[in-house]
Parts: sequence; C-alpha cells; structure tokens
Amino acid sequence: MTAPLPAAHAYHGHTHGAPFARIALTYEDRFLRRKVLTCDNGLKILVDLAQTTSLDHGGALILEDGREIEVTAAPEPLLEVTAGNLTRVAWHIGNRHTPCQIEPQRLLIQRDHVIADMLDKIGAETRDVTEPFTPEGGAYGHGRTHGHDHGNSHAH
Repeated sequence: MTAPLPAAHAYHGHTHGAPFARIALTYEDRFLRRKVLTCDNGLKILVDLAQTTSLDHGGALILEDGREIEVTAAPEPLLEVTAGNLTRVAWHIGNRHTPCQIEPQRLLIQRDHVIADMLDKIGAETRDVTEPFTPEGGAYGHGRTHGHDHGNSHAH
C-alpha cells in the first residue's frame, strides 16, 4: 500500500522564506485546481485547491504540514515582438485578448501563426524564443488576475 501524496490545499502569491522545493510550470499549466505535480527535488504532490487558480511566478503552494513549494515560470515556446511603435503593436495584441508579457523594448506572446501574420502586416518584427512567460493580468481583476488575500492571517 502506498502512502498518500502530500497535498497542497492553499496557495499564496509569494513565499515566506526559503521554499522546501520548487516546481516549474508553463503559463497554461499554472492555471489549475487539482493535479499531481512533481517538484524539482522529485517529491510528488497533489494540488487540490478549492477553485481553479492562476499560479503566479514566485507564488507558493502550501502543503498541509506548512512547507512551501515555490512556483516558477517554465521556459516555453514564445514569439518575441519588436517594433518602432511598440505601443501601437501592444494595442493590437491586447485588442485580440492575447496574453502578453510587456517589457520596455519588446513584447512576448505565445506562438500563434495568425497573430504573427497580423503583426507582420502592421510592421512588427517577430522572432521565435524559448523563455519563461509571465504575461500581464487583467485590468479589472478578471481572468488570470487575483488579489493578495490568501485567506490566512500572517505577518509581513
């Protein structure tokens, strides 16, 4: 008979000190409710959250015994976007509700040949890259955004 997996029923948007282990997940994999995951140290855990949750890079899954598993953004195939008028290009990407990581000199989006074609037509340059993806959240607290409240009281 095998022992039950350590379970994480809670999530914090940040760690509280050195984590017990880390887990690297892609953007899509960081949106979950219940799943068995394997940490960098080989530990298998059961994530069993009350509701589907968007896990942020740097957040922590909290095991029943209080140990924290740090969530990191795993490298994944992306499209790097640059342009002379990056603001205009960002507007077109946002107008299509495409998740976008905004940086001063470039944008990162998930690879999509239709979006890449549209970007080419408006004068943007694109390049395939493989990097961690941490796109902006929604402006109104919808979609893949959430507040700081963990449901637990603790000092900062």
